[in-house]
Amino acid sequence: MREKCGIAAAAAKVDVAPYLYFSLNALQHRGQEAAGIGVYDDSEQIKCYKGLGLVNEAFKDIDINGIKGKRGIGHTYYSVKISSPYNAQPTLVHTSAGDIALAHNGIITNSGELKERLLKEGHNFSMGSEEESMAFLLSDYLKTKNFEKAIKSMMRNIQGSYSLAIMFNNRVFGLRDPLGIKPLCLGKMDNGYVIASETVALDVLGAELIRDVKPGELIEITEDEYISYPLMEEKNKAHCFFEYVYFARADSIIDGKDVYMTRKKIGERLAVEHPVDADLVVPVPDSGRAHAYGYSEKSGIPIAEGLMKNRYVGRTFIMPTQDLRQKYILLKTNPIRSIVDGKRIVLVDDSIVRGTTMRQMVDLLRSRGAKEVHVRIGSPPIIAPCYFGIDMTTREQLIAHGSDVEEIREKIHADSLGYISIDGMVEAIGMERDDLCLGCVTGEYPIKLEGERERFQENLEKWE
Repeated sequence: MREKCGIAAAAAKVDVAPYLYFSLNALQHRGQEAAGIGVYDDSEQIKCYKGLGLVNEAFKDIDINGIKGKRGIGHTYYSVKISSPYNAQPTLVHTSAGDIALAHNGIITNSGELKERLLKEGHNFSMGSEEESMAFLLSDYLKTKNFEKAIKSMMRNIQGSYSLAIMFNNRVFGLRDPLGIKPLCLGKMDNGYVIASETVALDVLGAELIRDVKPGELIEITEDEYISYPLMEEKNKAHCFFEYVYFARADSIIDGKDVYMTRKKIGERLAVEHPVDADLVVPVPDSGRAHAYGYSEKSGIPIAEGLMKNRYVGRTFIMPTQDLRQKYILLKTNPIRSIVDGKRIVLVDDSIVRGTTMRQMVDLLRSRGAKEVHVRIGSPPIIAPCYFGIDMTTREQLIAHGSDVEEIREKIHADSLGYISIDGMVEAIGMERDDLCLGCVTGEYPIKLEGERERFQENLEKWE
């Protein structure tokens, strides 16, 4: 699973490119395919600097300290399609109203019909991206409206998930969709303000967390202040539960919730719902670690790092045969025989999507002498696609689609398998169920999607 993108914005009394560079490094887990920085420089234009790969790779030929501009935005990118730095973000569009640059975390679900409409209205796309569509919408509304009203008009025309870092000439903004699907936060530095996907980007800058950007809120930052524009409000929110289970860095705080402690509570609840007689709790590194500590503390079963992760394996190292793929799993993760040999293991992870990796993990532990392997999972079974930025697009890819827990247990070769319940997970997160997006585990979505059921939908006749 991959999450689509991390964003940052900064306004300061000094050049902001180094701040954005460090912020993007802190958000590297949200996208590894490309990175970009856009600044408003002394030429009174927005200039973008982009490259492929990890942040340090993307900017290896660019002197970050030489980029001039006291206001800017940044983006770290995940996409299965990107092949050129040109397609990376920020997306910059020159319009009659001025320069517009966008960095986007999320998915616009009506982007196809939106693009078709804009083409009919005479817009010429160079990339064909949803970010370009949003910039064109803004440019149209800016002909008759101020920026804040133009943004509100744009929001009325787009559906889906979006946290945006936006530049309009020398002005810098952060925008969160009305449901708050994707995270976004605001911080204060000694010499300015910063907006980012997660608080870890603030931490690396020594910035103080002010608060989360509210769903439906536009925030403008300058070197001296921030200005809030509440634009849209929904009765219920739809915060992505997977941020708390997996995506966000464990040391982040999202919508007031400490991610590490939330994962630990999930592990504790998992131990209550699915106890087992075992000798050791072993986390899948690194995603299952906090959950495993919670499971261990609640169950009284000691925890041990029975799997070691190789952090230096190439990200795009794809093997052509099954035999080589098996060896690649060994290259990525290797059991410690002295710890697991002869032991009854509780293997704890955040989720199972396709099941291939989990089966290989179970088989590896057995090959190193594990007597039993009991799998415990910190999210409910994933039964439906995500349409809002997670790379889980078809039901056929999901091991839990059409299979019960016992069938999944057999497929992954485990002695037992336990998923946390939806109610248990919601309680551990500490939010109202109606304020979370649970689409991939319930099949009910917070936004109307063709062929899918919308949450709170009462009339089932229209749902096919």
